Amino acid sequence: MNLNLIIVLILLGGWFSGRLFERIRLPAVLGMLGCGLVIGIVLGPDAWPPGLSEMEPFLKTFALVVILLRAGLGIRRRTLHQIGGTALSLAVIPCLLEGAALTLALRFFFDFPWPVSALTAFMLAAVSPAVIVPAMLDLSQNGYGRRNAVPTLVLAGASVDDVLAITLFSLFTRMALSETVQWTRVLLELPLAVMLGIVPGIAVGLGLSHWFRKRRQQVRATEKTLILLMVSLLLVQAGEWMHSAALLGIMAVGFLLLERAEPIAHELAAKLSKIWVFAEIILFVLIGMQVDLRIALQAGPLALAVIAIGLAARSAGAWLATSRSKLTLGERQFCVLAYFPKATVQAALGSVPLALGIDGGEIILALAVLAILLTAPLGLLGIRFGGPRLLENGEAEAL
Repeated sequence: MNLNLIIVLILLGGWFSGRLFERIRLPAVLGMLGCGLVIGIVLGPDAWPPGLSEMEPFLKTFALVVILLRAGLGIRRRTLHQIGGTALSLAVIPCLLEGAALTLALRFFFDFPWPVSALTAFMLAAVSPAVIVPAMLDLSQNGYGRRNAVPTLVLAGASVDDVLAITLFSLFTRMALSETVQWTRVLLELPLAVMLGIVPGIAVGLGLSHWFRKRRQQVRATEKTLILLMVSLLLVQAGEWMHSAALLGIMAVGFLLLERAEPIAHELAAKLSKIWVFAEIILFVLIGMQVDLRIALQAGPLALAVIAIGLAARSAGAWLATSRSKLTLGERQFCVLAYFPKATVQAALGSVPLALGIDGGEIILALAVLAILLTAPLGLLGIRFGGPRLLENGEAEAL
């Protein structure tokens, strides 16, 4: 089967299956994942055309860039000041608690080496911006949770949570590929990676906001969007060279554009929401195509236990992170529910260990897929039905 035909199958099949699942009130990403499973079974494990295999890493990175730009463009500075401490706690505590619990569980259940356990743990620990970002933007637009800025709190916390998880995944992956394990190196590299990621993002955000304001009439919104995407992809490439948290820099770009050029930021957000329709289909159908169902079923009971342990640790972390906040009991319960879904990062990174030849790569991919299948519907249903109920007391005033 040639590349053109497969691309058409991915786009049409992913769109149709996503719409079908939405009609039965399930996450569209599950339909897209199922479409990928079917295409993968029909093609067979070794029948991907070379062009698609070469494009796959770029397409997954592109999807992450789009959703994190949308997240950055949805966070206002005054709201961030209001929720700053709680947002930081919600970004760090659940991720680290789940990562630590999963590292121990993976070491015990699967006997992975410590670096492999840790990289798998933080890949699984990341929540899904593909599920959370659109849901939080929708709740915010409909007035839910505005009094305590709960949608923005979850949006900011989840986005930074992803960046932290991806950064730690990258560090532990490099450790897994090296001959010696240096734990002290992780402690030294993490703050450096964050700084090297966010500083270029701030510089780009300031530069683009100034240039877009100056050239607002001369440059169309579509052209601005293309420039923003190209520069963001360059930031990711620079981050790979410097081993930095480039995705945090991308969020900073969106944040600064909203702060310094708000009308233009709204134009860009509208364009990116349309691009995400395409990027989402590509991302989730591709991960479905990579799944080996036999391996996924073999990992079943132990994998379910690992995922359950991780969710329990994350829920405890979210509850702890909001314990000193002004949130009501219902709003704290909503934060726990909103931190359930996993999809985007697992789809983008689940196959990386397998591609790098790390032992246990097939099991790691199976864990990523099972995490998506279990937590994406649970989280999305929790947000859909819990949001209007648990956040109704926080609607009183708009920010």
